[in-house]
Amino acid sequence: MRGLLRAAFLVAFMVAAVARPADAEGIDRKAVVSRHNPVTCVSSEKSPAQVGNGRFAFGADITGLQTFRSFNTLSDWGWHSSPLPEGAKVEDYKPVVLETWGSRVPYILSNPDCQEISNWLRENPHRINLGRIGFTLEKSDGSQAEEGDLSDTRQETDLWTGIVTSRFVLEGTPVSVRTACHPEKDLISVHVESPLVRSGRIGLLVDLPYYDGKNMRPFVGDYGCPEKHVSGLSLQAPGRGLITHVMDDTGYEIELGWNGGGKLFRVSGTAHEYRFVPAAGDSFDVTVLFRPVNIPGMDISGIAGDPKDGTTSLSVEDVEKASARSWEDYWKSGAAVDLSGSSDPRWKELERRIVLSQFVLRLNETGLFPPQESGLVNNGWYGRFHWEMIWWHAAHFLLWNRPDCVDGYFSKYDAFMDEAIARASSEGRKGAKWPKCTGNFNREWPCEPHAMLCWQQPHPIWFAETEYRMNQSREVLDKWADIVINTADYMADYVFRDKAGKRYVIGPPVIPVSENTKMMETINPVFELGYWRFGLRVALDWAGRLGLPAKRVKAWRRVLDRLSELPTEDGYYITHEWMADMWTKYNYEHPALTGVYGWLPGDGVDIETFRRTFHRVLDTWQMDRIWGWDYPMLAMAAARLGEPEKAVELLCSDSHKFKFDEHGLADVWPFPYFPANGGLLTAVAMMCAGWDGLPGGVAGSDGECPGFPKDGSWVVRYEGFERMM
Repeated sequence: MRGLLRAAFLVAFMVAAVARPADAEGIDRKAVVSRHNPVTCVSSEKSPAQVGNGRFAFGADITGLQTFRSFNTLSDWGWHSSPLPEGAKVEDYKPVVLETWGSRVPYILSNPDCQEISNWLRENPHRINLGRIGFTLEKSDGSQAEEGDLSDTRQETDLWTGIVTSRFVLEGTPVSVRTACHPEKDLISVHVESPLVRSGRIGLLVDLPYYDGKNMRPFVGDYGCPEKHVSGLSLQAPGRGLITHVMDDTGYEIELGWNGGGKLFRVSGTAHEYRFVPAAGDSFDVTVLFRPVNIPGMDISGIAGDPKDGTTSLSVEDVEKASARSWEDYWKSGAAVDLSGSSDPRWKELERRIVLSQFVLRLNETGLFPPQESGLVNNGWYGRFHWEMIWWHAAHFLLWNRPDCVDGYFSKYDAFMDEAIARASSEGRKGAKWPKCTGNFNREWPCEPHAMLCWQQPHPIWFAETEYRMNQSREVLDKWADIVINTADYMADYVFRDKAGKRYVIGPPVIPVSENTKMMETINPVFELGYWRFGLRVALDWAGRLGLPAKRVKAWRRVLDRLSELPTEDGYYITHEWMADMWTKYNYEHPALTGVYGWLPGDGVDIETFRRTFHRVLDTWQMDRIWGWDYPMLAMAAARLGEPEKAVELLCSDSHKFKFDEHGLADVWPFPYFPANGGLLTAVAMMCAGWDGLPGGVAGSDGECPGFPKDGSWVVRYEGFERMM
């Protein structure tokens, strides 16, 4: 009996200790972060080591620069448009008018009557590669080295400081390189130590590409059409040179600064290649600053800065210290998780995914605009960003208590407001219609999903409510008031009155989250109905906070009260109403029907119907045809349903559609797929801090980590999270 009591006591102790907030001393954040420093020994074909500051990023191969792989130098301000077709104007594009519930509504679709300008609008504006910065490496026989000539290659990214250290040996001679990025300037620093410096066998090259017209490629730019663009070099002062680059109407500068002697020159016989040869010695330092001069459609006054404040005012040491301070501040801010006390063997990989996701998302996605799905790694979708995906990029920053990381692109709701109102008005609707896919200025890319997706509309209401829960101040109310009001006005006017059923419906035409149904046959998609219910309910709460009269928001309440029920069939939720063969023919793509309870708090959801639906999805869905954020979405649903084992299993999945490579990049098509990283962090925040409606109104039925198993295999120390709605 004593043995049984002792065993029972130990089990109870283990369960009680499984998940808890960090103790008074807090988590040793540096230890958690640093044990996951990426270390590589070869260049990847597509995955660079990166340095960056959120609006600017530089991708490096195994040498610490872009020597053997022409990885990209991308920024939030680096945009370009190709010349229009001869004789064409943007105004030549005309929307396609469709019969919609008795009205003729214009939609931004690819128009065969003006196909040429429709095609041009698809890829303009596009993000550009600002230039390749690499080493010139000379072998003893005078020939240029290839990557196969290197030995003892090793590269480590110090996550705590943001500095990449690369080491290699060329013909018995060692080379050590440190690469860093300034946190406020779009500037990289390079420190090189090697006997090759003294023998004149190592230097830098700068090569400038033109736009290549390609999409979804790891390397951006065409280096073989020198006649299409213009560049030039001027030596400003000892140790300082300025390269100017003009591509049609886009212009920017690259300023190099170096210590001691050295020579920067244009390579004869090439149009846009420049080289720097350092003075003889044991080492050399170079800083490279990128600065916009003219970006059509964009105010760069707050970006370009004072040209006099160039590289000469900053040393490599200054840049490295600034990088280290900035990254340390980031890691010490907001939330943190330590899984190292766990006995489940999956803890280290899950923690690695968590840590590296925080790193790559801060580096790639904390800039001027909502991120594209590939951040600043490459040119997915021509570098454009998707407003429906902004939730997966941004929600985690709020739940991890880092709202400053998303202020830059949340501001675009205000900046794009006038055009959003005009877009809604063109459809005969009130309020503001947020675009689907755009670039540095608010112009749509004409195509079916972009015109017909609608799940981006409630996002700002979710963001506004989450920020208000974090800080219930007048400042937050004022920040989001117009955005919430105009969003809710559009949502209330977007639905149609089905007079026969005396209800409001969504679509047709509409394309749901899964994007695998026909737009003219889709009605009442389940996730969109749930999100509409949530959005209008929360908007009415905001109306009360803002003191709006009941008459002003009468339409919001009327639509919410009469909105269609979430569609079901045979006791299961289905993707949209009247959908045949969903479980056999359409059981692929995003299973967004599982998002209405997990990601969302469950407006209009019957929990037992949802539970049956969730398990049928797990049993019958083509899991090899989902990807990225689908796994975290399913994990959040599992957590809300009280199935933490399944939640962890989903986040630890090693599916080929949910892998994270050595640098933490989600190895999914399109690569990298940062919504997977963002979704992972969002799910972890929810699984640690809990959500509204748990017993006692606190995180977890026992006060701790409701999303992790309580069998003693997971010991989760956490701090700093916000609770999910």
